[in-house]
Amino acid sequence: MTTPIGSLWLSERDWIRNSEVTSVGVNTEWGMLMASISEDNGEETPLQVRLNGVATFIGIVGLAVGVSVLFVLLARYFTGHTKNVYGTRQFKAGVTGVGTAVNGVIKIFTIAVTIVVVAVPEGLPLAVTLTLAYSMRRMMADKALVRRLSACETMGSATTICSDKTGTLTLNKMTAVEACVGEIRTDFTSSSSLLPARVVSLLTEGIAYNTNGSVFKPEGGGETEVSGSPTEKAILVWGLKQLGMNFKAIRSESAIAHVVPFNSEKKRGVAIKLPDSEFRVHWKGAAEIVLASCTQYMDVNDQVSAMDEDKKAIEDMASCCLRCVALAYKTCKMEDIPNNDEQAKWTLPEDELILLAIVGLKDPCRSGVKDSVELCKRAGVKVRMVTGDNILTARAIALECGILTSDAEATEPYLIEGRVFRSLPDMQREEIAERILVMGRSSPNDKLLLVQALKRHGHVVGVTGDGTNDAPALHEADIGLAMGIQGTEVAKESSDIIILDDNFASVVKIIRWGRSVYANIQKFIQFQLTVNVAALVINVVAAISSGDVPLNTVQLLWVNLIMDTLGALALATEPPTDHLMHRPPVGRREPLVTNVVWRNLLVQAFYQISVLLILNFSGRKLLGLEKDPIDHANKVKNTLIFNAFVLCQIFNEFKSRKPDELNVIFIEFLGKFTSTVKLDWHNWLISIVIAFISWPLAVVGKLIQTDPSP
Repeated sequence: MTTPIGSLWLSERDWIRNSEVTSVGVNTEWGMLMASISEDNGEETPLQVRLNGVATFIGIVGLAVGVSVLFVLLARYFTGHTKNVYGTRQFKAGVTGVGTAVNGVIKIFTIAVTIVVVAVPEGLPLAVTLTLAYSMRRMMADKALVRRLSACETMGSATTICSDKTGTLTLNKMTAVEACVGEIRTDFTSSSSLLPARVVSLLTEGIAYNTNGSVFKPEGGGETEVSGSPTEKAILVWGLKQLGMNFKAIRSESAIAHVVPFNSEKKRGVAIKLPDSEFRVHWKGAAEIVLASCTQYMDVNDQVSAMDEDKKAIEDMASCCLRCVALAYKTCKMEDIPNNDEQAKWTLPEDELILLAIVGLKDPCRSGVKDSVELCKRAGVKVRMVTGDNILTARAIALECGILTSDAEATEPYLIEGRVFRSLPDMQREEIAERILVMGRSSPNDKLLLVQALKRHGHVVGVTGDGTNDAPALHEADIGLAMGIQGTEVAKESSDIIILDDNFASVVKIIRWGRSVYANIQKFIQFQLTVNVAALVINVVAAISSGDVPLNTVQLLWVNLIMDTLGALALATEPPTDHLMHRPPVGRREPLVTNVVWRNLLVQAFYQISVLLILNFSGRKLLGLEKDPIDHANKVKNTLIFNAFVLCQIFNEFKSRKPDELNVIFIEFLGKFTSTVKLDWHNWLISIVIAFISWPLAVVGKLIQTDPSP
């Protein structure tokens, strides 16, 4: 490979000999970037924090109650207060044998273990996993590929989305629609023959050489193919169609001497060697940045005239949602070129440039993006635009998308440039981050600083990104959303969810699914805790008062493992509804068990506890079993309690589907296993009636007004 510089062709070996190695491995920019995104900060998701809190609380309560019951029952037993079904004391000091006493202690220990088993929500991990897995599969249909399972629920807690502009809010289909060349402003409806020949020649030269795109014209005819980034393609098409550029012929006239790739200063430069031994440097980039380096411009008479400070053309184009790109050049003499030893370090001159044109590129907003932004606002999710474009272009697009709703909002601090934001002290940056809606001329590091400031302020932050430099911000965010079409592999690897169609509307769908995950888990917790609280209180009260429990260990394990499994399957696969987007986000600090959940839970648990304890203490009399053998009567009573308890949970599961809205087997065949007996139709009817009453009771309970959060 050879590269022409100056009057020489410099070989690859010469390039290597004249280069300096400044760093390698993890010390390079790439190495530091990959190290920063590969570190796992171990931060838990908002739902994980809440679930850990609930599980810890339940575990402590269950263990404390179980230990308390153990000591109370042991004290009752050894003091002679525990009696059998016939009314005689189970333990008599000096009379009861050791074996009998040990059996009594084992029975008491079994009751205490049963209490602890009741308190532990065995079905909760299954419900969480089912909900996340089901949602992940269904989200594929909505153009979202979930890379990290927990991101499904985290998105439901999102309070703010920091979105790119190009390709996410807009189509990323650039078209040159306006240009300012000298004193001439054209919207391309007029002929390019109005432009001076010298200007056209310099423009086509700069467009052809200063690009990483290409133009291919089939030999047999056919439509010309233009490749490159959307911006490059738009400018190449402008040169081809409006300026009559012959790409292949122009590229064959001169040799490229040096190239400065597009950099953080938002411009790209190229030096070409002309046939007369002169060099011409062409620059292309963000209009206000290139314009700042220009001291002259080409006027309509092909003359070089002095530049003034008027930036009205840029402001006019930017206010029309156009991305402004400036093209400028400078001619260098042979003596300006460094000698052979310093050629590899040559820095292209970028001062005293001559402006050729300012081109306005139109990137239309996606259809429906304004409705999506409005839907986010109604859902309490603040959308912020973070873009590298001119602040005026960003302002115009934000107004068109609905991110900014009025001219009053289109001022600082709602509208800010990246350089201003990064220059602020940490405390001030955190304060102002809360109010920022649009950040223009931002670098990837500015996006990272914004994410960090918002997280410190308590926000759950979602970030969209497509470039390699976006990787740190995607990694730092609570939910990193990479673009599936425009996104680089590094950006995708750093993300939690990949948006397959690069569309902001898909972000809204992900929020909807995330809220559905959270709501489904909340429904199951309400269902699960109702079961646990009712069973716990029933068994504790019965154990302390009589030394026995109506719901034994096997029965409760069956309820927890079988019914909770089916309950998890039913509640975890509830599809999302529009109602979810009409409530504020739960954020990072709101509890999982809200006042609404507590209300529903306590109403149902109180009903079940009251009815089943009445059956436990007065069941023989109420059921007309006083004349039956005591052992058989107790089995029938306990079987009815278990049957009614199970049916209450079945009815309760239907009510749990809509916690804040008004809505409305086993015993006959496995009696030996669960210590139950067959019930006649009267007792079955009583069980069903007891369970059914919980429905109208739930309606009455939901009429009680509560604050959704504690």
